[in-house]
Amino acid sequence: MYWENSGRENTAATVKAALERARELDIEHIVVASNTGETAKLFLDQGVKVVCVSHHVGFREPGDDEMPARAREFFREKGIPVLTATHLLAGIGRAVTQDHGGLDLVQMVAHTLRMLGQGTKVCVEVAAMAVDAGLVPHGKEIIAVGGTSRGADTALVITPAHSRQFFDTKIHEIICKPRLD
Repeated sequence: MYWENSGRENTAATVKAALERARELDIEHIVVASNTGETAKLFLDQGVKVVCVSHHVGFREPGDDEMPARAREFFREKGIPVLTATHLLAGIGRAVTQDHGGLDLVQMVAHTLRMLGQGTKVCVEVAAMAVDAGLVPHGKEIIAVGGTSRGADTALVITPAHSRQFFDTKIHEIICKPRLD
């Protein structure tokens, strides 16, 4: 499925498409990029194991955690892991680029994935982060859900690889994504 535009207006349809495909393929794990927790909540009680990956603390403002404490507590009570860590395709490389110009190799990978849309880059990134954290099984197909800014507009069937074997990642299917990003 292709959405005409990117953005949060596609969230409900993206969640529906991801859950339908998970059921069709008997996929147990869905990794959701969700900074505030609102998108991840849409996957609860749907018969899948959910992992929520948030922005790292300080992503927008130094020291600021975009996910409210009440959302973290809600997920903890539900047994849903929330991964808050340095982004795989940013971190120190982004600091070098911002402070000194140019582009490092990690940023080249991120920009290449963005050729398929910001949501595709996010999906690949959060899937690798989740497998690195041991929150999804290595070597198994999962569904990764991400988006452009807020909400969700992209879902992939993917077998993520650990970051040190990043190029072993396999994107099996694009369930949905925006045509325009």
